[in-house]
Amino acid sequence: MPAINYPHIAMMVFNTPLYATPDLVRSVRAALEPRLLGKSASGDMITELMELSRDEERAIKDVEIHGRVAIIPVHGILVARRGQIDAACQELISYERLATVIHAAVKHDLVEEIVLDFHTGGGQAIGCKELADNIRAWSQIKPITAVVNFAAYSAGYYLASACSRIVCSPTGGVGSVGVIIETYEVSKWEEEIGIKYNTFYRGDHKNDFSPHEPITDQAVEQINTRLDYSYNMFVESVASYRGLSAEAVIDTQARCFSAEEALALKLIDEIAPGQQAVNAIAQKYTQSTQPNGRRVQARAKAVDLNCRF
Repeated sequence: MPAINYPHIAMMVFNTPLYATPDLVRSVRAALEPRLLGKSASGDMITELMELSRDEERAIKDVEIHGRVAIIPVHGILVARRGQIDAACQELISYERLATVIHAAVKHDLVEEIVLDFHTGGGQAIGCKELADNIRAWSQIKPITAVVNFAAYSAGYYLASACSRIVCSPTGGVGSVGVIIETYEVSKWEEEIGIKYNTFYRGDHKNDFSPHEPITDQAVEQINTRLDYSYNMFVESVASYRGLSAEAVIDTQARCFSAEEALALKLIDEIAPGQQAVNAIAQKYTQSTQPNGRRVQARAKAVDLNCRF
């Protein structure tokens, strides 16, 4: 079996802006840290990781088209591109693959409306805005409804907010409009076991996020600059998509909201069970001569919501 490139996975998790809930970040870190420190992973863990790397190969096949409605799942951890592995053993899908699938549905002659079925705690900031802007543009061609069944947090809400409208299940939740960066340092552990890294570089900021030494003041400054940039982009996008003021979005302070709270804040448009919402959409395109047309199934799975109210 091919070796897992854990340092490559770490580059996706640490020192980079994440539109993710703290619980999601902690779950990924908990699975990844022991392996970065040289502790062996169980065979089952490795098998699951390798299997997840193939999930996106099957993503296009997960689209269901029933009665003029395309159902596209947006589940698990959101990453920029295909071929990356989820170290937390959760579902994984990329913005790249989602763009391909949604665009195909937009162009499909038999599709009148698209439903994005959300259940995610977010993921990478890289690539999120590009997909959200595309969803917004495509929604001018065909309606794109976000059905939150049961979670659309952080990057998930970024994408949902770009849709034509948002329907949230009664026990679902949205929000976490914020950005987080974690750094990774192992210098004390390396000192204890007798490892010393000597790093030579040019450019004052080239070694800013080295895990082999304590973080520097200039690295902290760079982190704050990146946080501000990613946060402002998130806030301005959500405000524009949802017709809210930037101040109203900032005032959420990255909280996670129940469906009723979100409706009061105009973060969503309607509260309805996922299946009921999908059936109502499908009914619009069901001919009166086919009253018993095939029932469209919402696809969200009961996995960790990554946020607690």
